[in-house]
Parts: sequence; structure tokens; C-alpha cells
Amino acid sequence: MDTIRKHIVRDDEERPIAVQIDYADWLKIETLLANGGGAEPRTTDLNSYRGCLTLTEDPLEYQLRVRGEWD
Repeated sequence: MDTIRKHIVRDDEERPIAVQIDYADWLKIETLLANGGGAEPRTTDLNSYRGCLTLTEDPLEYQLRVRGEWD
């Protein structure tokens, strides 16, 4: 992204209290935020992990059993 021109607003004791930016820069930032930051979503092919785990119990039965332990 381009450099954002900004102006730091300070109080009487010179403490920063706000930042002003150009409206055009704000529109660019809003667009990036609406699009998830402009980054492409990453996808992972989970098929490469198939067969890595050896299950000794049906996953649904395990989930029900473990949730029953919460009571």
C-alpha cells in the first residue's frame, strides 16, 4: 500500500489524542478492510494427511462419550 499521509493531533500537554488522514487514504483502507485485508485466502489440501491417524474408535462415538463425561 502507498504511504499514508497523516497528521497527529495533540492535546495541550503534547500527548497524541487522534490521527487525521486524507479521505482518499481512508477510502483505500476501508476497501482493504472490507476485502479481508486484500490477501487471498489460503487453502490447505487435507488429502495429504489422509491415513496418518489410526483410529481405535468411531469419532462420533468418541465425541459422545467424552461429552458425557462433562455432566
